[in-house]
Amino acid sequence: MQYHSAKYRDTDLVLSVENVTKSFDGFKAISDLNFYLGEGELRTIIGPNGAGKSTFMDLITGRTRPDVGKLTMHQKSGDDIDLTKLPEFKINRLGISRKFQAPSVYLNHSVYDNMLLSLPHARNLMSSIFYQQKQEDRDTIDEILEMMRLKDRRDATAKELSHGQKQWLELGMLLAQKPRILLVDEPAAGLSDEETERTGELLISLKGKHSLIVIEHDMTFVRQIAQDGDVCVLHQGSVLFEGQFDEVQANQKVKEVYLGRGKEE
Repeated sequence: MQYHSAKYRDTDLVLSVENVTKSFDGFKAISDLNFYLGEGELRTIIGPNGAGKSTFMDLITGRTRPDVGKLTMHQKSGDDIDLTKLPEFKINRLGISRKFQAPSVYLNHSVYDNMLLSLPHARNLMSSIFYQQKQEDRDTIDEILEMMRLKDRRDATAKELSHGQKQWLELGMLLAQKPRILLVDEPAAGLSDEETERTGELLISLKGKHSLIVIEHDMTFVRQIAQDGDVCVLHQGSVLFEGQFDEVQANQKVKEVYLGRGKEE
């Protein structure tokens, strides 16, 4: 089944993935994939292991390139950008940021310094060392730390944080870069129930301010963050089904390939 961008007629598109295929040694990790993301939208992607979810993220960020097809970032100015022709660092500077499953933070630095190093000016170590902080920087960091519920840990080293707090710190570090598109890979993995719920609340609060693609396996978490948005089910590198959470959960094909259930008895 092919999915198209008709539903975005009245919504600005921020990302289009059209007819994309990517093979590794003859194996099609992505197969004729079509996917569209609207400005300020939060989309959840689910699928069994090997469905192509990580490769999909790699293609968007430029870590790998498609064999055929096109990935386009749409600008508000109307000037579309072909992501397939850009290196990874330039795609990042366009405002596409990715959070991997395992948090990547500077463990021996304070929470505040982790945030400071993530500001857009901090492109390398030397520029960070000689950069003079501005009140605007401090205000931005404090605002994000409060949103992440880490303001009272601003002076603690990152290694002192719980796993969930490290996840929130990295999310805050990405937000400091003011991304237009935020890719989040399994944010609920390894979290307590309380941390999972809080992470869901954080992601929901970002909707409208940023465009988000969230890959997740925890269906309770998916239900929480999907709300009125579509859930996209990947299978064998292409979209198997898209729809509201209840529609996805009730779909027979989804039950067979992802939820591990057989045909209706």
